[in-house]
Formats: sequence, structure tokens, C-alpha cells
Amino acid sequence: MKSTKKYPTVALIYDFDGTLSPKNMQEYDFLQAIGIKDSSKFWEESEALSKKQDANHVLSYMSLMLKKAKYSEVSITREAFQRFGKSISLYKGVKEWFELTRKMGEEIGVKVLHYVNSSGLKEMIEGTDIYKEFEAVYACSFMYDANGVAYWPAVAVDFTAKTQVLFMINKGIRHIYENRKVNRFMPEADRPIPFRHMIYFGDGETDIPCMRLVKEQGGNAIAIFAKGNNAKRQAAEELVRDARVNFACVADYTKGKEIYKTVETILRRVKVEWDFQNMRQSNLDRFK
Repeated sequence: MKSTKKYPTVALIYDFDGTLSPKNMQEYDFLQAIGIKDSSKFWEESEALSKKQDANHVLSYMSLMLKKAKYSEVSITREAFQRFGKSISLYKGVKEWFELTRKMGEEIGVKVLHYVNSSGLKEMIEGTDIYKEFEAVYACSFMYDANGVAYWPAVAVDFTAKTQVLFMINKGIRHIYENRKVNRFMPEADRPIPFRHMIYFGDGETDIPCMRLVKEQGGNAIAIFAKGNNAKRQAAEELVRDARVNFACVADYTKGKEIYKTVETILRRVKVEWDFQNMRQSNLDRFK
């Protein structure tokens, strides 16, 4: 049956730290506020805590954030985390990227939506200038008491949870508490965003399962690396060689640069394949 939709919808899905921003979001104002000048010390302590308790790495860093902030008497309300988020730096071109790609999609005949799938903190992302650009943000978050103070992790998005998020986007599930809906049957034709209409942007190990899943399901995965970071570049190139991603690109989202041209080509391909399938189906329907 021919699709009743007028145009395909494509989801651009981003990890945050190292993908849209050069560093881990905690490494801007938050760690300085709790008296940690060398960010590597915090992550080393978090790793040690994870090993000692045989705990999830994401839960370990979130627990350590609460412990350190309380000890340093630093406010850990949602509003405080949002203020810390305002200091997060973004890669070149990121602020303009969302409007650029929406216009690109309109010209090609594709609807472009943006999502975050991150092991960072949703509350900090809420404080950035680009938070409003996302259809949905799936990231770690805290629970808050009656005084608005964070006291316990609410959501921990590790590499396993990240793959679940892809199915939530695929089925149009917006809220984490609705994640049971992921396992409910939904015909492929009814899913808002097919995997083949996903473009996943990531830079680290926690993104590899997502990037590989999207690629294997017919979508596209782009490994991002900072210019001049040879270790990240080599890791990204290895992902291409191992067929885990489709492309590896320098972290520059400016119009006309490598990421822009890559996404533009992918969107054009999605539109051509969409038109071809609709034309083929219309031809088949004539002879039923």
C-alpha cells in the first residue's frame, strides 16, 4: 500500500559529550564549583567506585556528583544544574546547525527532527542554548525532594539504555517512564521513524552499539572526532574500517563542511528511495 505521508521523516540523533560539545558537560563549571580542578581525578574516582561496588559506571558518576556537591555545599537543584549547563561549549557551527538542516530538509522534501541520546545530564542540557532545538532529550537525570534538591538518580543512560532509546524514537515513545511500550508489537508501517531514516552521531564507546544497530538496520552512523585529536580520529577511522559506522567526520557543523555535505547526501538518498518505493507501490496497486 502506498504511504499516506507526504514526505519522509528523518531523525538526527546525537550523543552530546564529545559529539556536540568538546568535553564532558561536568567538566565546565560543575567540577570547578565543587573544588576539582583536574577533571581526570573525578573520573578516576568514579571508575574506582564502580569497580569497588561492581556498579554501573553511569550510576557511579551520578552518585559521586551528589556526594561531592553535598560535601562542598554546592546547590544541586534542577535550576542549579541548568545554570551549570549554560557554561557548556559547543563545537563550531552547532548553534546554527539545527535551522540549517531543517531548511535543508524542506528543500529536499524531508522533515528533519533532532534528538539527544546521552549518558550526560538532561538537566545540564536544559541549560544550553540548543535545548529548545530537540524533539526529545533522552539522558540521565535525578530525582528531587520537596525542596527541589537532587537526592537519587532517576534515569541512567548507559550503552544498553541508549539502544533502547533508539526503539523509543522508532516507535514514537517520548517519555522514559513509558519504556515498557518498547516491547509492544507495532507494525513497521506504523512506526513514526524507521531505522533506515535515522542518522546517529557519536564519538565514544557508549555509542558503538547504537551506531552499529542503526547502520545494520539501513540507517547511517557518523563517528565524530575533534580536529587535532589523533586518538579520536584513529578510533573513528577504525570504526569505519570495521564497518560499524558509515562515515567518520571532523566535528565542524558549519554549512558546506564535511558533516553538512554528508547529511545532505543522506537526506537526498532517503527522499529518492521514498519516492521510488511509492512509485513502485502505485504501479503494483494498479494491477490488483
